[in-house]
Amino acid sequence: MLELLRRVIQEVNGARNLEAALSTMVRRIRKAMRTDVCSFYLFDADRDRLVLMETIGLRTQAVGQVVLPVGEGLVGLVAQREEPLNLEDAQSHPLFRYFEATGEERFSSFLGVPIIHQRHMLGVLVVQQSEKRRYDEEDEAFLVTMAAQLAGVLAHALATGDLNRRNLSGDQAVFKGVAASPGMAIGEAVVIAPPADLDSVPDLVPTDVEYEIARLGKAIGRVSKEIRAAGERLASRISVQELALFEVYQQMLGEAALSQEVVKRIREGQWAPGALADVVRRHVQYLERVDDDYLRERAADVRDLGRRVLAHLQEETPQTPDVYPDNTILVGDEISVAILGDVPRDKLVGLVSVRGSSASHVAIIARAMGIPTVSGMVDLPLPRLNGTHVVLDGHRGRLFVRPTPDLESHYQSLIAEEEALAEVLEHEQDLPSRTPDGHDMPLMVNTGLTVEAVAPLKSRVSGVGLYRTEVSFMITERFPGEQEQTRLYRDQLESFAPLPVVMRTLDIGGDKDLPYFPIEEANPFLGWRGIRVTLDHPEVLMVQLRAMLRASRGLDNLQVMLPMVTNVDEVDDALKLLDRAILELGEEGVAVNRPPVGVMLEVPATLFQLDALAQRVEFFSVGSNDLTQYLLAVDRNNPRVADLYDACHPAVLSAMARLADDSRRLDMPTSVCGEMAGDPAGALLLMGMGFNALSMNARSLPRVRAAIRRVTLESARELVDETLALETPAAVRRHLADRLGGWQLAHLLPPRD
Repeated sequence: MLELLRRVIQEVNGARNLEAALSTMVRRIRKAMRTDVCSFYLFDADRDRLVLMETIGLRTQAVGQVVLPVGEGLVGLVAQREEPLNLEDAQSHPLFRYFEATGEERFSSFLGVPIIHQRHMLGVLVVQQSEKRRYDEEDEAFLVTMAAQLAGVLAHALATGDLNRRNLSGDQAVFKGVAASPGMAIGEAVVIAPPADLDSVPDLVPTDVEYEIARLGKAIGRVSKEIRAAGERLASRISVQELALFEVYQQMLGEAALSQEVVKRIREGQWAPGALADVVRRHVQYLERVDDDYLRERAADVRDLGRRVLAHLQEETPQTPDVYPDNTILVGDEISVAILGDVPRDKLVGLVSVRGSSASHVAIIARAMGIPTVSGMVDLPLPRLNGTHVVLDGHRGRLFVRPTPDLESHYQSLIAEEEALAEVLEHEQDLPSRTPDGHDMPLMVNTGLTVEAVAPLKSRVSGVGLYRTEVSFMITERFPGEQEQTRLYRDQLESFAPLPVVMRTLDIGGDKDLPYFPIEEANPFLGWRGIRVTLDHPEVLMVQLRAMLRASRGLDNLQVMLPMVTNVDEVDDALKLLDRAILELGEEGVAVNRPPVGVMLEVPATLFQLDALAQRVEFFSVGSNDLTQYLLAVDRNNPRVADLYDACHPAVLSAMARLADDSRRLDMPTSVCGEMAGDPAGALLLMGMGFNALSMNARSLPRVRAAIRRVTLESARELVDETLALETPAAVRRHLADRLGGWQLAHLLPPRD
């Protein structure tokens, strides 16, 4: 059964369009389940109805004609309940409804399962049989698996426009990812294909067909020459049998059929890379389905050859356009900083990536630049989005493909309101963040960028609450040396002196990898990251600590923070290394003062070790992003569970309130440097709880300052008491919105649905 599932899924995923996918699926399912009928009903959300879209076994004239409301008939019941329905005698069920056009009066047995994508019901998959048959658990499991697979196909079809061919109402599609940088944008999708990725080549119409054919031939010739040379180099070191594999590659490249197919696709209106990708995918899918083991192994060879040829085609074709359209929304499998730098800043309005996370280097830079960004768009059909009109919502992590006029108008209004608000708030930015009853709430900035990007903020903040040292490690091809790091850190410390600069030691792992130091783990967020990595590599941490100490000489505004601490032992070990670094520098004639050291509270275990930690360090800083995801057991960068990640969860708020109380008892200065601090409502809660400082991205400062200047400390404390009595995140969100609305501050919150 598993092998059968794999083959059906490969065929469906390899179909050229929605019609082919549906036709393949119903036929394969009917055959696999040895049943008489397999049908697919699509949910038309605008009219709240189900439409028969494909069938094998019922009358084909019924396709597109049989329509039933949700809740009507057995199919409607499956859609309404969103759960499988298995009946041995369907006609005896009280909700059975007969459609003369289908000819289904002959069928007794019925098994229907809903097709659900990210909690949205998209349709119903049904099998039927003439004689009475109770489909068993294996049958039901098989059909449920097929429905789950079809859900992804339908999501792609919505974006590529395949559903329009069936004349369903509306062609807007929405995809959900992870909100990585707030803001909204309307523009044109520009797809960036990664090098030699056959699955990510966009569809483009060639301007010169003969030129495309000529460069295809040239690319094939280069690959043939490379393979011949590789075979000659290895001829004396491998066996005759292994050497024969190079001949197989040459034969495959020389087969006229393969190149002729690609040429045919080019003449049909596809550029050379797209035509090559289409043909290679089709050959690979065929080979992977055949029963012959030898031919199945050749699928990998064909894929490898395709990548090699594509790589040469891409050498001639830049992966980024020569000219970017106005209002470019850059879309890619994984967008690098180098690609981001290719786009003129006045053209770029948004970023979307299939992979990546809210903590990636690009996301950090996007937030600093104020570019709306969504990552983790796992169901996005990249190849056919190029040039599509889209709306990007970085607040909610959504991408609307081919938006309706009403939706676009709505977002135009929201964008205009945000721009007007930013202009108004700019006039307050040099005023103190002081409540109406005289409480000063220090605001600090999170950064990891160059001094030029953040130095102008000095007069508006109380210092740097989080300097991400890993950013400078991400943009090099090796670990930066001590002198190199010293220069970077000195620039930051000098620019903000005498204000404090909290420098976090290297925090990699989880969703932050270094290109030259990859960490491959099954559960990266629970694995080797933060202080765990640097204590295992003291040579890296020592260089960094020495650089920080050197940079702070004569300024004394450095504070060092240790990330991802779980045990007190880790703090002790890190402090020993710090003392050793101070001693070594002293022996070299560089006298430095010991800086204050703090612990980043992001692992829940630290909340129960505060007394012991307080005896060892001078301050605490709460990393609310990681603390929230660990408390809720939710990967915040996984779009399928991202809705469960909520800093307003009652458990998170209770933990934060208790932490603030304990810190006050211990007389320990404690700041918060996660996204919660950069949200106006969250900032008011944190102020009311009693935290000493809030650190955030520069773009969040104006709204948070405006909220603090308009709400008294006493009101914020009352808000905390009210909120802690609530039982669900939704109730907390509603209450915060109501209270801010009552204070005339609703405009400071992100736009609501």
